[in-house]
Amino acid sequence: MTVGPARVAAEAKLNLHLRVLARDASGYHSIETLFTRIALADRVKVQPRRSARTLDCRGAELGPIEQNLAYRAAAAFSDAVGWPHGFHIDLEKHIPAGSGLGGGSADAGAVLRALNALSPRPMREEELLALARTLGADVPFLTSTIPFAFAQGRGEEMRALPPLPARDVALIHPGFSVSTRDAYAWLDRRRERTGRGGVPPLPPDSLVSWEALAPHIANDFEAVVAARHPRLTELLATLRESGASIAGLTGSGSVVFAIFPGAAPTDALERAIHHGLILTRTVTRVAAVDLGAESLFRARN
Repeated sequence: MTVGPARVAAEAKLNLHLRVLARDASGYHSIETLFTRIALADRVKVQPRRSARTLDCRGAELGPIEQNLAYRAAAAFSDAVGWPHGFHIDLEKHIPAGSGLGGGSADAGAVLRALNALSPRPMREEELLALARTLGADVPFLTSTIPFAFAQGRGEEMRALPPLPARDVALIHPGFSVSTRDAYAWLDRRRERTGRGGVPPLPPDSLVSWEALAPHIANDFEAVVAARHPRLTELLATLRESGASIAGLTGSGSVVFAIFPGAAPTDALERAIHHGLILTRTVTRVAAVDLGAESLFRARN
């Protein structure tokens, strides 16, 4: 009996707040970050197969499939569970690459959730998140069904928070990407030169509402990335002037975002920003895996 396919909306993330802490002995930095899911999503379909492992992608350059995070996630799941031996992954990309929105990590998380939903021997949630940690710092959050979370370490120490009410979000992709490796190097050099530390930690009482959170939003990467790409400073100013209650850089960039207390001023934003504007919303519930008719015939039954 054929199992699948499973379909998943691989939702993007915002880093509402991001502190970069010291490097450990292995050279990796610890972080503290506040994640929220947004409705902007890639579309992922996963079909288990007997042997062949393939991946198709629409909407972005694919590159070597063995390096694609979605492919690597499926291979890691197969190695861990012993099923499936083969698979086909279909990606429809909507999240810009190299943007700080976690597109590749979202795809990986969606694949892990899809395969676990289809598997005759599904992993427990903690096992699935442990597997996700081997793929990248954002992957555990984007594998989980948590819409709003505080994370530490390399993203693996994650605490779910009650989601805040859905708000309109404007994203601006400035037409270029930022290498995460480069952003960390710029930040390290700046700190060596100035001796300055990172942005302050979030007060616990700031997490209860958008209004309480707004004064504390900050990202350690914003200053060093904007120093090399001054266009980002101009875009952030435009977003703040448009009535955003929160605006900032997500991840290491390049996308900047704004969250609005009411309806986003769509017409004004479109007049001010001629290219790269994406309108979306934060979400209060993560999209479920869609098994379609196959939900009646799952392999575990």
